[in-house]
Amino acid sequence: MYVEIDQNSGFCFGVVRAITKAESALAEYGGEVFSLGDIVHNRMEVLRLGQLGLRTVNYGDMPSLSGRYLFIRAHGEPPSTFRRAAELGIHVIDATCPVVAQLQSKVVAAHKRMAEVNGQVVILGKRGHAEVVGLTGQIDEPTVVIEGEDDLRAIDFARPVFFLSQTTQSVDLFWRLAGMMRERLGDESMLTVDDTICRRVSNRERNLRSFAERFDVVIFVCGKKSSNGKVLFDVCRRANDRAYNIEEEGELRGEWFENCASVGICGATSTPAWLMTRVAEAIRGRFADAYAAAPESEEKSERVEKDEK
Repeated sequence: MYVEIDQNSGFCFGVVRAITKAESALAEYGGEVFSLGDIVHNRMEVLRLGQLGLRTVNYGDMPSLSGRYLFIRAHGEPPSTFRRAAELGIHVIDATCPVVAQLQSKVVAAHKRMAEVNGQVVILGKRGHAEVVGLTGQIDEPTVVIEGEDDLRAIDFARPVFFLSQTTQSVDLFWRLAGMMRERLGDESMLTVDDTICRRVSNRERNLRSFAERFDVVIFVCGKKSSNGKVLFDVCRRANDRAYNIEEEGELRGEWFENCASVGICGATSTPAWLMTRVAEAIRGRFADAYAAAPESEEKSERVEKDEK
């Protein structure tokens, strides 16, 4: 059985930057650092960093952290969090992704622009997601958050709309919703669209689609809390109906590899490379010789071998 790890999968720039900052802080301060929420939506990586001294806390824990170090993850936070930390004498380590920080500024600017024309700001994103909480908290004015077509009813189409997106959303979904808004508004001048999806993330959709098509079976590794993971796994499933989503190697099931000659392993922007490697090793060790390849699988395997050459 041929097993390959997608070299384009794994941590995005923002997550790499945040984890590097966390590891440096833990080494420098020689003790506990407190992350406001899971540093990354991957349980296995959170456990690894926990062994180094990174503790996950929530807003309610902040009063007990006076004089301690509070880590702001790549998703960012609203200004109120930073003000609260200052009031409590907490030392803040800000690891907000630069792409997210730029989007936060865009949200503020969009609200100012819409205030001049009695308009509204709409964000495509997952309600309750840390990044979205940080975006909507940038300003006191209400922001409409939509997750799909059904949420369009929350928009007042008699007023101008400024449409943006959480950085890790689907590009196809964003532009499909923008088109539907344009139709309902009637007047094109009523809609302003700013595609704020991170291209380092969005480009993975196309690459992942091509990757998933090459294999008999695809194993997509990501944390259950990963919003980006849900989007990218859906891309895999559309490209290959034998795609399976796991959080760690213990979830692998033997029947997935029946009549399988090739396996592709990929993951979300919050999936560490070491975890995908561990999954690959588990497949090679437990399932590689367990099943014989069917004729259709052999054809894919030959194509994979040619790609390798």
